[in-house]
Amino acid sequence: MKRDELGDLVAFLTVAEERSFTRAAALLGTSQSSLSHSVRRLEDRMGVRLLTRTTRTVVPTEAGEQLAETLRPAFNDIRSRMDALGAMRHAPGGTIRITAIRHAAVSILMPAVTRLMQSYPDINVEISVENRLVDLVNERFDAGVRLGEHIEKDMIALKIGPEMRMLVVGSPDYFERHPKPLTPHDLTKHRCINLRLTTIGGLYAWEFEKDGKPLNVRVDGQFVCNDVPIIIDGALAGLGLACLPDDYLLPLIGEGKLVPVLEDWSPPFPGYHIYYPSRRLASPAFSLLIDALRYRG
Repeated sequence: MKRDELGDLVAFLTVAEERSFTRAAALLGTSQSSLSHSVRRLEDRMGVRLLTRTTRTVVPTEAGEQLAETLRPAFNDIRSRMDALGAMRHAPGGTIRITAIRHAAVSILMPAVTRLMQSYPDINVEISVENRLVDLVNERFDAGVRLGEHIEKDMIALKIGPEMRMLVVGSPDYFERHPKPLTPHDLTKHRCINLRLTTIGGLYAWEFEKDGKPLNVRVDGQFVCNDVPIIIDGALAGLGLACLPDDYLLPLIGEGKLVPVLEDWSPPFPGYHIYYPSRRLASPAFSLLIDALRYRG
């Protein structure tokens, strides 16, 4: 259907319902002559008279009434859907879909979205936990949560957590049996727990830096795993040293269950960020989520 044909149908239905070209023109914000021209064009196209005009009123013909009955439900449905979409711009409601890695979902997202959903019952949240980088647009996610250094440059990113560091840790029992490493090169003399990266399948090379000079070390040991909590359990059991983000480890370090080493080789890096496409129109619900997650430390 051409654009002018749709406009002619709107013009006809408005006149038929108002029984007046004057009132219909005022509602549509157009002139009576333009409205009359639209109706005549529609009648010519259909080959049938749709309205009977008198000096005092406008009455649909039988054909006009049938057309009006056909159009009325469709246009009412369009109006209701447009009203609903308009309400989404002003009222906090709707569904927000977020992709995140597990630790960020548990430690940052869940506390925030729980408070949000309790305060706004019309807001629904779906969290998809996965390690891979997700195409937000193609997979219809509103936002993602990842470490700041892993976010593509064409995204809007907002800091939602503090800076982080990779820390090497071992259990007190392990260090009773092995001397503490003084430099990353000493790790070749230690049993280390390797992390299998689920995104690419390879083993994580432990990353260090000192005086602006980066150093990556490939470590070896008896145990390899692709799950961080299990690696922590292995370190607690004395299976070897582990190298993981400090936010996983700080509570255990504070309790004396794990001991950090090589801290002067572990500079900070950007922590968790929520990111979303720059062209995304922020709904009230999404704006509330962003505000709830904003890092204020």
